[in-house]
Amino acid sequence: MKHKLRTILLILPLFVLQSAVAQQYRVKSAKWKRIEVTGEWDAMPDSQALATVAPYKTGVDSIMSPVLGMSRVAMSPGRPESLLSNWAADMMVEGSTATGLPPADMGLVNIGGLRNNMPKGIVRRGDIILISPFENSLVVLEMKGKDMIRLMQDIAAVGGEGVSGSVRIVITKDNKLVSATIHGQKISRKRTYTVATLDYLAEGNDKMYALKKARKRHEIGLKARDVLMESVIKHRIIDSKMEGRITISEE
Repeated sequence: MKHKLRTILLILPLFVLQSAVAQQYRVKSAKWKRIEVTGEWDAMPDSQALATVAPYKTGVDSIMSPVLGMSRVAMSPGRPESLLSNWAADMMVEGSTATGLPPADMGLVNIGGLRNNMPKGIVRRGDIILISPFENSLVVLEMKGKDMIRLMQDIAAVGGEGVSGSVRIVITKDNKLVSATIHGQKISRKRTYTVATLDYLAEGNDKMYALKKARKRHEIGLKARDVLMESVIKHRIIDSKMEGRITISEE
């Protein structure tokens, strides 16, 4: 009798567990709100959290804190054109000369790849890492004119990406290409153009499908964020302006 009772007592928890697992749950409602993470959260830091990160703080600060230069303006990413994407795309062209190549005809960065804002004033190494945190490398692609036209269509289709100052694109409100020029001239189907961009985009990612048509690819051997850092160090004071590189037609 004791043996049977022990068996029943062992089986009972299993039955209860199986019953609980078998229950069906449905979400009746969900609420959310956006919380902006600012310096206000530092007013009452959690002591346990501080103790946890303390051993790593010195190492992180040594990487993130060094001052690279200054920015005249605060820059943020956005479509169809933005201060940060303009600056970053121009720096891709500047970096394209690193291996002795002539400056690329066009620089291209994706808005989604710019993950933070550039502060006005002091620019630290950590600011650039936050803007460009991925392991993307700079490449230069040689493109036929017909594929460059397709690239402009790809850029229009997503509502704009970061393009260098050599480019002017007009798109419709529903993201169709109206016109595009490079160095003030209409794109020639017979000519070969060079595009300084990220290896990530060169694979056709972020809907930049035309880049996969490149006839030749030059590996620069530099991370995109290193190109940005070197530019800040070189120029010491950086700036950016809205120039109408990508505009939306009112017609």
